[in-house]
Amino acid sequence: QVHLVESGGRSVPPGASLKLSCVVSGGTFTDYVMGWVRQAPGKARELVASIIWSGDNTFVKRFLRERFTISRDNDKNMVYLQMNGLEREETAVYYCATERYKALVAGPGVDYDYWGQGTQVTVSS
Repeated sequence: QVHLVESGGRSVPPGASLKLSCVVSGGTFTDYVMGWVRQAPGKARELVASIIWSGDNTFVKRFLRERFTISRDNDKNMVYLQMNGLEREETAVYYCATERYKALVAGPGVDYDYWGQGTQVTVSS
């Protein structure tokens, strides 16, 4: 059983930066593609970013690419989401998710099998 725990979410003013972290236990971390998915109030979940098992290929949602970065540390079983210039509309619960799949290219279309409980990010002045 794979277990994911997110951390780093909090309330910040517009324009602030946050770095979310997710630690993964169970399984072999390098067997998994990792993703960050968010769900804003009243909206569907959306993929924010993903990263393949080696970290050599990443995907970030089109309009976020200049502000968001995904990375992973395979020695620590960790995945991160660096978010800069946060906007009010980005208030959401951010989830870490994974699937056992050694993808060569990161991107949408992954059916994630395991999810964390989420961490709340609130962007408000």
